[in-house]
Amino acid sequence: MKKTNFSRTKTHLCNKFALLFSFILLTAAACKKTSLPQDAASAPEEQLESRSSATGDFTTFAFNEPIKLFDGGSGVYHSYRIPSIIRTKKGTLIAFCEGRVNNNRDYGNINLICRRSTTNGSGWGPEILVKSSDGTWGNPTAVVNQSDGKIWLFMSYNDAGLSQTGENGTTKITQPGQRKTFVCFSTYDQDGNDWSNPVDITSIVKPPNMVWDAVGPGIGIQKRFGSTAGRLIIPAINRNIYSDDNGSTWQYNSMPGGTSEGTIVERLSGVLMRNDRGVGSTELYRYKSVGGIGTSWDNFEKVTALPDPHCEGSILRYTDSPSRILFLNSASQTTRTAMRIRISNDEGVTWPVSKAIPQNGTGNAKLGGYSSLVKTPDNLIGALIEFNENTSDSDNSHRSIYFHKFNLAWINE
Repeated sequence: MKKTNFSRTKTHLCNKFALLFSFILLTAAACKKTSLPQDAASAPEEQLESRSSATGDFTTFAFNEPIKLFDGGSGVYHSYRIPSIIRTKKGTLIAFCEGRVNNNRDYGNINLICRRSTTNGSGWGPEILVKSSDGTWGNPTAVVNQSDGKIWLFMSYNDAGLSQTGENGTTKITQPGQRKTFVCFSTYDQDGNDWSNPVDITSIVKPPNMVWDAVGPGIGIQKRFGSTAGRLIIPAINRNIYSDDNGSTWQYNSMPGGTSEGTIVERLSGVLMRNDRGVGSTELYRYKSVGGIGTSWDNFEKVTALPDPHCEGSILRYTDSPSRILFLNSASQTTRTAMRIRISNDEGVTWPVSKAIPQNGTGNAKLGGYSSLVKTPDNLIGALIEFNENTSDSDNSHRSIYFHKFNLAWINE
């Protein structure tokens, strides 16, 4: 497998990896140096609370009033879509999304932006521009390295005149080089306030003949169990992008095809599980594959307990002891506006407990679509969920994103 090396400093500028040298110079000039240790071989420091150590979230009902975090049509952006949310090593929540300038479509002038909360999601700072240009910057997929606190943000890119299907006067993407993968980061000290310039790592993390591609969207993970504890992993179509050296180098591990947008979670055994969107309008369920990087992956199998309207979903390990994995999607085969949160107590084998996320819209304004989950610093569950301002005119309607916050007691109510 190819690797990209972010720490190499003697590369000749004529070499195809010259961009990595520029990235190192950028890092030295723009980023504050963290004093935290960088030990890729050690397990991440974050520990997931057990029942006894959590702060009342298993017994006291809690469902906070949703916050409209990104309000489509109220300012620069016609629409906000494709959320991602993470908790930093400092305990800050960072919510990412696409800011779509002219319309709600998947192509055209699209920027990546974020907002930060240092108050467990009760209050949020202003929008921070992560990357902008006339092109399409999308599919934010973030992961936090618990060893040094650095936040890595992966994204997909194509020129503004290109699209996946070639609709509305755009040119269909037909060549491997037209759809690219970029990555940037924010250091522990910066904590999401500032971001490095994204670097093109397409040739390293994407198969050479692959035409259409997408990372995530949503979040990646850092492995916490087994001999590869500390590994950073970003799910992507037909593969996982990963680093074993705190993000200095990245490479990819291929896996069975047949799915699209992916999510990933680690089981307590150290085995990985992908839970992906199906391909094709008739594949109206989630699809699961279990395996590992460097070993093998099962073929994707249909999860009949998880209906899906051909949309993205989000997954998150909430606790280790007892084991709880959360999954959120629109639990329907006909609409994206039936959001439901589920709990698995057996490492994602079954999903016996679930609850519908209440609709907070009126009339044709409906909650539902893409989502992202996070465990908040106060041991509750945060969820970014898309909101369609007018479902009767979905081709043209403004899109927004709400932040929801609730706990296990509410799900089990």
